[in-house]
Order: sequence, then C-alpha cells, then structure tokens
Amino acid sequence: MATFLYKLGRLAFRRRRYVALIWVALLALAGFGASSAATATSSSFSIPGTEAQKAFDLLEERFPGASADGATARVVFGAPDGEKVTTAANKAEIQDIVKELQSGSDQIASVADPFAAKAVSQDGSTAYISVSYKVNSMELTDATREALEDAGHDAQDSGMKVEIGGDALQVMPETGATEIIGVAIAAVVLVITFGSLIAAGLPLLTALIGVGIGVSTITALANVLDLGSTTSTLAMMIGLAVGIDYALFIVSRYRAELAEGREREEAAGRAVGTAGSAVVFAGLTVVIALVGLAVVNIPMLSKMGFAAAGTVAIAVLIALTLVPALLGFAGKRVMGRRARKAAEAENRPEAKPNMGTRWARFVLRRPVWVLLVGVLGLGAIAVPAASLEMGLPDDGAQPKSTTQRQAYDMLSDGFGPGFNGPLMVVVDTANSSDGKAAVSRVSDEIEGTGGVAAVTPATFNKAGDTATITVIPKDRPSSVETENVVHAIRDAGAGIKDETGAEVLVTGATAMNIDFSQKMNDALLPYLALVVGLAFLLLMVVFRSVLVPLKAALGFLLSVVAALGAVVAVFQWGWLGSLFGVEQTGPIMSMMPIFMVGVVFGLAMDYEVFLVTRMREAHVHGETPGQAIVTGFKHGARVVTAAAVIMMAVFAGFIGSSEQMIKMIGFSLAIAVFFDAFVVRMAIVPAVLALLGRRAWWLPRWLDRILPNVDVEGEGLRKDLSDGPAEGGGERELVRV
Repeated sequence: MATFLYKLGRLAFRRRRYVALIWVALLALAGFGASSAATATSSSFSIPGTEAQKAFDLLEERFPGASADGATARVVFGAPDGEKVTTAANKAEIQDIVKELQSGSDQIASVADPFAAKAVSQDGSTAYISVSYKVNSMELTDATREALEDAGHDAQDSGMKVEIGGDALQVMPETGATEIIGVAIAAVVLVITFGSLIAAGLPLLTALIGVGIGVSTITALANVLDLGSTTSTLAMMIGLAVGIDYALFIVSRYRAELAEGREREEAAGRAVGTAGSAVVFAGLTVVIALVGLAVVNIPMLSKMGFAAAGTVAIAVLIALTLVPALLGFAGKRVMGRRARKAAEAENRPEAKPNMGTRWARFVLRRPVWVLLVGVLGLGAIAVPAASLEMGLPDDGAQPKSTTQRQAYDMLSDGFGPGFNGPLMVVVDTANSSDGKAAVSRVSDEIEGTGGVAAVTPATFNKAGDTATITVIPKDRPSSVETENVVHAIRDAGAGIKDETGAEVLVTGATAMNIDFSQKMNDALLPYLALVVGLAFLLLMVVFRSVLVPLKAALGFLLSVVAALGAVVAVFQWGWLGSLFGVEQTGPIMSMMPIFMVGVVFGLAMDYEVFLVTRMREAHVHGETPGQAIVTGFKHGARVVTAAAVIMMAVFAGFIGSSEQMIKMIGFSLAIAVFFDAFVVRMAIVPAVLALLGRRAWWLPRWLDRILPNVDVEGEGLRKDLSDGPAEGGGERELVRV
C-alpha cells in the first residue's frame, strides 16, 4: 500500500493543476446540485419492529386521510390575572382565533375549539387550541407557519398570554456562530504547530472543500433519500474534524521530509506513502464505525451514519490527492525559516529533547503510577454513567425563552405535565367477536392503571374494526412514571387479547420515544461487538500484534464510559449545566450513547494508528520497546496533540446549537476526544506498552502467515526506493508518521 500511495502522492504533486481542477469542479457540481435540489422534507421517523410503529401503521391503514404523521400545534391561552378564559370577551377572542386558523392555510387538517373539546383547565386560567396539519412539520410552508404565529399575536392584543407549542414551528436547528469559533481555534492551533500561515491554511482549506462537497451532496440528495435535517450538521461536524486532522498529518510529514533535504516531489510522495497509509486505515476505522450504525435497524440513524461515512471517505481522498497537489503550489513556503531551523536542530543528536520525549521518559520511569492515575481518574468520572436515563427531548428541553417551552410550561401548570405527552391507544377489534365490549374493557383497564390522569372516550373508524383512546399520564412525557404507564397498558393488553381477541397497541410520540430508547439499548452490545471486532482485526493487520489492538479497544471503552459519565453529570444532573447552556435537565437523548460509541471509536483509533505505528516502526528497526515508545512520542506527540485540540474545538463549537440533540452530541464528542487523546493514548497506552515490553508486539506465527502484509510502515517502499539516504537525513527516518 505504501508504494502505491507514494506513486499517487508524486502523481498528484506533478499533475497538481489537474487534481486541483477536478476537486474544484466536484465542489461546484455538488454546490449546483444542492442549490437546484427541491427543498428537503423531514426524515420520516420510523422504528421497524416496535409496537408503537405497528400501531402507527395500523392508524394509517384504518383511518385513511387522518394524517397520522402530520404536524401538530397547540395554541395555549393564559387569562390575565384575576380573569378566566371562559369570560365572554376572552371566549369570543379564542373562538375568533379558531376561525382564523381554520381559514389560515389549506394545509390544515383540523382545528379543535377548546370549549367544545373540553380543553379548558378546571380553574379556567388556561385553554388550548389543537391544530392538526395534513403534512409533516418540514413540509409546512412559510405562509402556514406565519398564519399560526399571526393568530397567536392577534390574541395577545386582548391581554391574554399566548404561546405556541408542537412540532409545527420546528425548523432547521441553529448552530449560531460558535462553530466558527471552533474553526478559528483550529486555525490558531495549526499556526502554532507549523509556524507558517501557508502550512496552517492548507488543512483548513482542504477540510472545508471536503465538507463542502459532502454536505452539498447530502443537501442535493436529501429529498430523494429522505435525509433528516440533522444529517448534514453531523456530517459537517465529523467531516471538519477528520478533514483537518488527516491533512495535518500529511503536511507535517511533508515538512519533515523537506527538513531532511529531499526534493519537493519526492517529499510529497514519501509523505503520502507513509503518513497516507495511516490516514487510510484511520479513515477505515471511522467508516466502519459509522456504517455499523445500520445494525440498529433504525432508518434515520443508518442514513446519518452512511452520510457521515461518505464525508469521511471524501476527507481521506482529499488528504491523499488534493493535499499533495496544493503542497506543490505552496512549494517550500509551507515551511517558514524558523520552523526549518527548529526541525534541523531537532534532527541533531545533541538536540534538546522536546516535550513528547520528556513525557515519554517520565511514563517509562513511572508506568504503574501513570496507569493507576489514568484508569482511576477516568473510572471516577464514569461513575455517573451508572445513573443513565435515556429518552428523546421534547419541548420541555427547549430554552425557556422559546414559545414552545413557555407553551409546555403553561400546559403543565394548567392541566398537568402529562398533557404535553398524551398516549394514543389503538385497539384492533377485527378478530374480536364483540369489538365494542372489548374496547370498553380496555378503557376500564386503563382507568384503573396508576399514573393515568384522564382517559377520553373511544373513537371508532368507519368500518368499526379499530378504535383509538387518548390517555393522559399524570407525569411529564420523559419521566420514568410515564414509561411505567405505557408498560402497564401493554401488559394489560396482552391479557385482553387472550380473552377477547382484540389487540391493544400503544403509540404516540411518547410511546415512540420509549420504544426508540429500548431499541437503542438492545442494539448497543451487538453494535459494540461488531465495530470493536472489525476494528480489532483491522488494527491487528496494521500493528502485527494481538495485545496492542486489545489494549486500544479497552482504552477506548474506558474513555467512552467516562465521557458518558460526564454527559450524565451535565445534562441529566445539571452539574455545570449553565456553563453549557443547559436550561432543563432530563434524560439523555437515547441515540447519543450508540452514536458516540460509533464516532469516537473511529476517531480514537486515529490517534492509536498515528502514534503507535511510529513506535512499531522503530521497534522493527532494532530499537528496544522503551526506546521505541520515546521515538514514537518524539515524532508524533506534538502532531497528535494538535489534532486532538482541533477536533475538540470543532466539536465544542456545536455546543452553542439551539438544538438539544446537536448540543449534547457536540459536548459528548469533545469530552470523549479529550479523555481518549490525552488520558488514554498519551498516558495509559505508553504505560501499558512499557509494562508489556516485547510481549506487546507478540503475534503467533500461524496468524502472522495468515494476515495480509499491508506495509503501513512503508518497509516495502523503503526497499523499492533506490535513491539512498537523502541529504540532511538518513533513510532510517523514512517511515516516520
């Protein structure tokens, strides 16, 4: 592989104008496709194999035209102090708003008068209008949303407090300017690392081109492939991080080759042939982790994984082709005078040890203490993970300043928290001899269930073979008590089916969230086994070792559990919540742990590959295990540190998002990268390798014969090159990553 990549790097350098033109053309093509594509609708949220989804599908079949998947809104009215919404003036105003809403858009399916639908609180202080739409929230036109907002503003003129909740106002998440700050921090880190504006600008430029192509392609295909609004945001988050990092390693290697006196084309070829091999395998681990999300069998999550994996693949291709091409345009200006002098000084035997060398020597002197501090420290941070509660955020997780959150709070105060998450019980009586009696039995069972605040009369379809019952829990939608209500109804339904033949199914947004969380829990271990297993085999091929990949996987698991503990402490317990903009604590988003596992595993293996590959190369060429660790840190610690800081900056930039899901994922990825890069890879890994000694590189002979030799270290390339030692440096430095 190293030889092939070496030739590819030289070709890209030599034909740099054509290579640059191809990538610019691809960017323009993707941009044109994105700008001319039809506006994407929201991704259909389906959970195959769950009861909630089965009930939802039954509603679509038995209640045609009911728009079960349509957007909903609640216009909530609060009477002025000392008044009630039932006074003549307020009642007339609310009924005028009902008429205004009914004629406000042809996308409206129904508008319920609160006085006819009994949607007035007992004390008369609060009432709400339920609005249902024919299409989902992302298909609503701007005119429809404006009509809804205008209706609320008109009611406010009467002195009543009016707020609007529901998903009808849902729009694309706003990430604000904080992600720009993340990119700016990355730029500063690159300038400090390279000491050259040109060298610092290359990784940023290529990463932005890669993300531009990836996100534009996602936008162009979003309507065709039914991609959700968060898909491009997550692809941008991951694509920026790996794009900058992969280019960083290539540019760093290129500068090292120039410092040894090689010609520019030769330096580009060797940079791609050596560091590029590590980029390929690091990228493969990320792609495996993201594509592996498909095992969860939730279409939305699978699409997010595939889209992000495609962006990572683009980042790898750009690092292998566009980066050497741009290095050709930059020439030796990619390396400033001060940086060149520093590199030449570092290559002299009498050079002062750098920070990486000093740290590695410290770990070698105290491996047991470093290992204990690292493991116990992460273990302590991981303790909150034992209290993990998972769910999906609702309007109660919105910032208090939003109308959705205020509507949520008004409904909770006026009617009880459960009104924000009603359950829909669907009774299929097609196989029952007496459907009405069966439905009556179901209603009686639900009313006798603890935790239920109200049960509405059953509504039958025209055929009379299906009925729906709305159940209002006593507690908020994301609470454990509400989850217990869902399970209790389902348990009772199993007995009713045996006795009457009627099938009882529970659905609605709350039940869908519960089933989604359960499915994510069930998929976590199989997903871990698949991803870790495949990556273990991949790393075994890379490192020609059994213990090194095993140590890499265990270290990753430790950093992920610690990151999960930090997420629980901040978002569930509220520790330092105000610092990260968490206004409402609650359960952790159910897709976050498995998504974090997938993304962080791939990213964590980047550091493992880049750092440990250099150690193995040194050991293969005769250095003792301890010397090899020092050599690996001497040449790799600074670059890996810069890469980790850049990733953290990019991910942390998304913490400023107004969308709770994006905020939580940004925080979790940033903190996980911190734990994995600085605690696991920089401390625990060298400590374990120091304790293992030569045993770390042990591989059974029979396995050595079976495993393919992919030449990540460039040994085959070393033999193929006949130019001999370069001026200013020895051939022994050829395979440094």
